[in-house]
Amino acid sequence: MGDWIPSAGDTQLRRWPTPTRGDFTIANFTFGNGEILSELHLHYQTLGSLRTTISRDGRVTTNAVLIMHGTGGSSDNFLNDDFAGQLFNAGQLLDASRYFIVLRDGIGHGRSSKPSSTGLRARFPRYTYEDMIRADHQLLTEHLGVAHLRLALGTSMGGMHTWLLGSTYPGFADALMPLASLPAPITGRNRMWRKMVIDAIRTDPKYRDGEYATDEPPLAGLTTAASIMLLMVSAPLRLQHEGPTREEADRWLEEQIATRVRPMDANDLVYALEASREYDPRPGLPRINVPLVAVNSADDEVNPPELGILEREMKSGMKEGLGKAIVLPISEETRGHSSHTIAVLWKEYLEELLDKTA
Repeated sequence: MGDWIPSAGDTQLRRWPTPTRGDFTIANFTFGNGEILSELHLHYQTLGSLRTTISRDGRVTTNAVLIMHGTGGSSDNFLNDDFAGQLFNAGQLLDASRYFIVLRDGIGHGRSSKPSSTGLRARFPRYTYEDMIRADHQLLTEHLGVAHLRLALGTSMGGMHTWLLGSTYPGFADALMPLASLPAPITGRNRMWRKMVIDAIRTDPKYRDGEYATDEPPLAGLTTAASIMLLMVSAPLRLQHEGPTREEADRWLEEQIATRVRPMDANDLVYALEASREYDPRPGLPRINVPLVAVNSADDEVNPPELGILEREMKSGMKEGLGKAIVLPISEETRGHSSHTIAVLWKEYLEELLDKTA
């Protein structure tokens, strides 16, 4: 999911280059269910310049890095001190003077085509993660001229996209790093909370089957949605710090819910959550043929480590020696599910992955 817990980072000390924004339009994009959108607009931001190398044996390599955001997020989620400030500056692991960094807004998110921006509302095509990955591949290969990726990295939903990209386009990336995700269908509590959010919105009388007035959104449903999502992506240690007294806890919660509800669009959120309905990368895990490092955190309520899913599916599905599972221990620095964008927590494993695939 997107960044739901505030961090200590800000952009006052920004040193990474100003990103270049762009848009790519795919005509008559056909979704997996057969629906067609006459114009699918994909927005993106890039840092650095693309460099392509062709070896004597014809192998194409580039310095391109694809970074994919979570549910409800956008490319903007990575442009802060906690992420870009730890990775994109001179001398850092993804130094923007050495790499061509692509931050895209997936279908249904950010400035890309979505229910609210097209005017289609609940008539927007019912996209899935597979559709999103296919559109990303077209953006990279047909528009940006990226024939190969040095690295694909994603957070939460973007982590799930990383699993899919590695199996759908084997060898397209040299290295894969899914964060805060699992290589398995959305089931159990992870499915239940998503359905709670969707049902809270759809049963709000003001939702009106997705045809609500822009000045009269289903506020009750959105407030319930924001509350559920806040609990799922948070961490007890952090929330105790934010609300050490009853009054401070109430005040912090009120401010956070108001901040999160304000930019929400009901249809956009419902579509984004429903996009996970067919997610199941397990059949494709044997096709992943490059090193992959998956990083989760022990305080992640969305992907709780006690289920053992990460290790079990990697062991049973991936080729031996390619996958490595990391579960970060709980600490004052972890942020539950939202640890995925606090790069200082896991960048040592990124360095290890880049060294291994150099």
